[in-house]
Amino acid sequence: MGSGLPRFRTAARRQGNPALTQGIEGVEMGKVYYKHMRKAALTLPCVALLLFPTFAAQQQQSTPMRTSALDSHEGMTIAAEPWMNVDQYKQPFPKKNPFSFGILAVRVMFRNETSDSIRVNLSRIRLSVEIDEGNRQDLPALTSEEVADVVFLSKTKDPSRRARLPLPLPSTTKVGHDKNWTELAKQAEEASVRNGVVAPHSTSEGLLYFDMQNQFDLLSNARLYVPELVALEKNRGLLFFDIDLSRAASR
Repeated sequence: MGSGLPRFRTAARRQGNPALTQGIEGVEMGKVYYKHMRKAALTLPCVALLLFPTFAAQQQQSTPMRTSALDSHEGMTIAAEPWMNVDQYKQPFPKKNPFSFGILAVRVMFRNETSDSIRVNLSRIRLSVEIDEGNRQDLPALTSEEVADVVFLSKTKDPSRRARLPLPLPSTTKVGHDKNWTELAKQAEEASVRNGVVAPHSTSEGLLYFDMQNQFDLLSNARLYVPELVALEKNRGLLFFDIDLSRAASR
C-alpha cells in the first residue's frame, strides 16, 4: 500500500463515536481529533482497578493487572495492559513466543456494572501509535490465525531489514498449516478476547494482538481506541473509549 490514504475523519457517529478509519498503512491523522479525545484515561496500579475478576471465574477469582491504563464511563470500564516483558507470554505461549517475533499482546478487561448487556465490536478496536508529530497510524488487531502467520513467516525474514515505517497491515500471505502452526493459532485463540458481549454486572478479559514489527518504542505515545459499544437491551450506543497506554507501557 502507498501513502496518500484518506485522513482519519473526526465526525461523530450518532452514538458519539468517531467514524471508522478508511485506511491503516501510512495514514496521517490530524491533531484535532486527538486534542479532543477524552481525558479520562488514567494509568494506575492494578489495586486501583478493584481487582477485576476474571471472566472464566465469573467474579469468584481475581487476577490483578500489575500496571494498567483505563477509561470508564456510563457504567463500563475498560482496562488495558501492554505486555512488554517476554516472561508474561510464557504461560499462554510455552513454545513460540509472539513477542520475540514483533507481536505485542495487550491484555484488556471489560467490566460492565450496568443491568444491560454491552456488546463491544472487537473488530473495530485499534492501537493508535504516533509516527511523528501530527501523524498517527491505526493498527487493527490480529486474529489468532494471523498471529501464527506472522510468527512462522518471520522465520524467513531478517528483522533488521524491516521497513521502519509505516507499520504494515496484517499480511495476506499464508503459510503452511502444520501441527506447529495449528498449535500456536489455538494458543492465541484461547488467550484472546473471545466474546465481545459482556453480561450485566460481569467482567470479560483476554488478549488483543498487534504486529509492531519489533518497533515497541512507538508505545511511548500509544492509545487503545475502542469506538463501537452498544447496550443491547436499550439499543443505545456508548461513547467511545480512548485509553492512553504510554505510561503503562513504560513500566
